[in-house]
Amino acid sequence: MKIMDYFAESLKLHKKHRGKLETSVKMELNSKDDLSLAYSPWVAEPCNVIAENHEAAYDYTLKWNTVAVISDGSAVLWLGNIWGLAGLPVMEWKCALLKEFGWVNAFPIILDTQDTEEIIATIKNIAPTFGGINLEDFSAPRCFEIEERLKEELNIPVFHDDQHGTAIVTLAGLINGLKITGKKKEDIKVVVNGVGAAGVAITKLLLAYGVKDIVMVDSRGTIHTGRTDLNPTKEMLTNITNTACVLDPTSKECITGWLAEAVSGRDVFVGVSVAGALTKDMVKSMNKDPMIFAMANPTPEIMPEDAKEAGAKIIATGRSDFPNQLNNVLVFPGLFKWALENRVVQITEEMKLSAAQALADYVQNPTPDEIIPSPLDKNVAEMIAKVIK
Repeated sequence: MKIMDYFAESLKLHKKHRGKLETSVKMELNSKDDLSLAYSPWVAEPCNVIAENHEAAYDYTLKWNTVAVISDGSAVLWLGNIWGLAGLPVMEWKCALLKEFGWVNAFPIILDTQDTEEIIATIKNIAPTFGGINLEDFSAPRCFEIEERLKEELNIPVFHDDQHGTAIVTLAGLINGLKITGKKKEDIKVVVNGVGAAGVAITKLLLAYGVKDIVMVDSRGTIHTGRTDLNPTKEMLTNITNTACVLDPTSKECITGWLAEAVSGRDVFVGVSVAGALTKDMVKSMNKDPMIFAMANPTPEIMPEDAKEAGAKIIATGRSDFPNQLNNVLVFPGLFKWALENRVVQITEEMKLSAAQALADYVQNPTPDEIIPSPLDKNVAEMIAKVIK
């Protein structure tokens, strides 16, 4: 059997189509009246209406159902910082997914700067065209400030999908994993390997859901109060994770070592880090029926067959060729569809929790091989758009 060379086939496909998007026209342009009504001179009338009331742009332009997908290319997939233009194929596809799954129009916008202030100013200046902003592939910790500042200064929803889309789909998988294993959210012990954009957002959302015990691990070991090399974001995390270290840094419950120590006796491993970070021996050291969410791409922290052999009850990855693909496409199209339809200004933690619960509930009879819907299920976006509160 011939094995497909996905790298070569992807290049071939992209070169054939020379982009994933094109512009279409909604109005007819077949007569002089068509031209004069849609353009000069009578296009001046909707311009006058919008000049008097900017909210009217939602009624007379594409603003009502259009999102900007914006990136500076500083954290593209597993490629890292490849700068803006090189990330354009990803942004194009993000726009295509918004349209295909959420019926939302989207434009890819690449920024030729990685200066935080320039990024914020640029997005603010172009924001009037759009009903929402999807931030994509901005590196941590800059991404936290960029998103928070834009949320404060704009009156349209701003959503960093690398953070929150990943967090929502992870929580949905965990909710169904708890159903299968019979464990309770307040009792489980979680380790999150990777303290970038996704890891931080996952941790915050799990805590908001009611998980009590989370330890985080970066490339230099566990996050704890004794570390002196932490950036402000990681320093904040010492107050809400590995909390035994806050109460008593000398206690046995205060974990100060590496991943092998942190994962021992845990119920859940969440990996948003690097290939091969988790070993079979580490899985064996976890509590009974552990859940493994190994989301590094293209190669997960541990291969599913190895995790299963080591005793994992539930295994999820970011790949489509294994069961339980934790894919953000299950989240952002429906979330933006709902936000635009309801003219939402802020996407809150409560809304994210509601989306995660709805996504979990969509799987009526979860099993170890089905804790999350298929990313190709186009009904998911519509469902999420209807149930978010």
